[in-house]
Amino acid sequence: QVQLVESGGGLVQAGGSLRLSCAASGRTFSNSAMGWFRQAPGREREFVGTISWSGGSTDYADSVKGRFTISRDNAKNTVYLQMNSLKPEDTAVYVCAASRSSLTTRRASMYNYWGQGTQVTVSS
Repeated sequence: QVQLVESGGGLVQAGGSLRLSCAASGRTFSNSAMGWFRQAPGREREFVGTISWSGGSTDYADSVKGRFTISRDNAKNTVYLQMNSLKPEDTAVYVCAASRSSLTTRRASMYNYWGQGTQVTVSS
């Protein structure tokens, strides 16, 4: 069992930065790849990025590649999403998730634990 709690969201102007954190509790976290997804009102849930349980591999959606960075600190049971050069279209609820696999995956169906999400709003 894993419980995930996101934090760090807020309001930021276009071009600014935010760092989201995902604090995890539970024994399966250390063996799980982690993912970040986002969902804006009226839109489908969108894959953002993922990191292997070891932290050695990452994968990102094209829309955020070069701007967002995922990292993790398993000793702290925490995953981070550093977001730079934010755009208004990045506005969404950002949700972290733990995968049933230790390897990176973009498929939402591979993630078996989900957080509640944190709101990110980017103003123009």
